[in-house]
Amino acid sequence: MTAARTARGRGAGRPTLEEVAARAGVGRGTVSRVINGSPRVSDETRAAVEAAVAELGYVPNRAARALAANRTDAIALVVPEPEARFFAEPYFSDIVRGVGAALADTEMQLLLTLVGGDRERRRLAQYLASHRVDGVLLVSVHADDPLPELLEQLGIPVVISGRRREDEPLASVDSDNYEGARAAVAHLVARGRRSIATITGPLDVYGARRRLDGYRAALAEAGLEELTAHGDFTEEGGRRAMTELLERAPHLDAVFAASDVMASGARRILREHGRRIPDDMALVGFDDSAIARHMDPPLTSVRQPIEEMGRAMAELLLTEITATEPARPSLVLPTELVVRASS
Repeated sequence: MTAARTARGRGAGRPTLEEVAARAGVGRGTVSRVINGSPRVSDETRAAVEAAVAELGYVPNRAARALAANRTDAIALVVPEPEARFFAEPYFSDIVRGVGAALADTEMQLLLTLVGGDRERRRLAQYLASHRVDGVLLVSVHADDPLPELLEQLGIPVVISGRRREDEPLASVDSDNYEGARAAVAHLVARGRRSIATITGPLDVYGARRRLDGYRAALAEAGLEELTAHGDFTEEGGRRAMTELLERAPHLDAVFAASDVMASGARRILREHGRRIPDDMALVGFDDSAIARHMDPPLTSVRQPIEEMGRAMAELLLTEITATEPARPSLVLPTELVVRASS
């Protein structure tokens, strides 16, 4: 215990902002500005306040600071998907990991919220309307989801993962879905494949539509015909789509699946039909998740920097929260084709 604390007495409790001000010979507001990092304080005054803080052992009251600044020091990570999908897809855990890394050195608390239906959406709307968070990270947004508009109406800073359309008005972080898909299909063409199908993601998701666009562009460049089956980013969706494709086109020699999870479902159907990978059928996925590395054979996949996307989302949101006027930037990160034995 310092001499200053001893002089105050052992029962005096935690030092106050007023005591720090008296010790430093300045006003309470000046102490507050120093503690909150305001540049509107001289170096001499800042040094005096910091010395008083150290001598008294003053610890700022975080809750009071947040209240004074009209802040909660909390942000919400909102995933409008059912719980089953959230825990089944590595994409979401990688996003959370990236967000957590970006917030590790801040005082922000992260609240994870899954919105699987209308009831959860109404509950979330009531929670956000009470301004209990400083901002929202919104992941996996569908075209008809009302949450982005709700957040705009409430004036809550928001960053979304994956644009809803080309001219997305909100701050967003996305990967280059178009170029990733185009490169994947061009790779299959270069390997001599001539009947190349795709299993799409849900087409109310802009990223899934862009992957379909990339698939189509690569086939057009090669003068090949399209063959499309619609999926939903789930393993079961991949199984259903692969079954449909084999019935429609038994001569297929390659499949580009718009996610690794769907590719794993497609692989199961191919094996049940006696199709060898890659001898009879080449298979490519998207995400380059742990699923791709652990499949047999290992899956060629388009790597999108998911953890980096999570970090970038959190960093953008922190900037939006403190900005006088929202900048609402749109960031698109590059993808990379990782070639493995499945193609």
